[in-house]
Amino acid sequence: FDLTVAAVGASSKLLDREGISHITSYTHGSSHAGYYPNALPLSVKINFSPTDGKLLGAQIVGFDGVDKRIDLFAQVIKKGGTIYDLQEIEHAYAPPYSSAKDPVNIAGFVADNILKEKVNIIQWDQLNQLERSNTLIIDTRTAEEHEFGNIKDSLNIPVDEIRKRLSEIPKDKTIIVYCAVGLRGYVA
Repeated sequence: FDLTVAAVGASSKLLDREGISHITSYTHGSSHAGYYPNALPLSVKINFSPTDGKLLGAQIVGFDGVDKRIDLFAQVIKKGGTIYDLQEIEHAYAPPYSSAKDPVNIAGFVADNILKEKVNIIQWDQLNQLERSNTLIIDTRTAEEHEFGNIKDSLNIPVDEIRKRLSEIPKDKTIIVYCAVGLRGYVA
């Protein structure tokens, strides 16, 4: 019960039930600048329109700063704003309270990458629908993280080793990369 859970706007279940097309994006940030002591994780989920990026809903789970972020999402939704508004939204910045690029901004940047097809995404619940013989899943975390737990049959190639190990990556398969929170997978 140390967590704070907050939601605003439409959930995925509501959007699905109403037949409203949307994209869901998950990002993971910190309550404040990582170099400042005691930064705690925040998990952010946003739902947005695939046609114009209109923000439809947001959910956050974390420890500190959840209320501050959900208020920012609420204002964007109330004004009929988009993921592009998230990228530019102003927030109170000081290392003990936020990063220069807040998790709200990051959610907007990731959503933009999805809409502009700079990245292709797959959600966890879609993995079982793949033809595994035509797919290679690469875990870009460290060997220690991979040993602690991983997606079954994934190949562990830490992000810092990708260039040296390109020969292990087949060109005739769909490649899916993942990590703990998304950054290393994105970089890979």
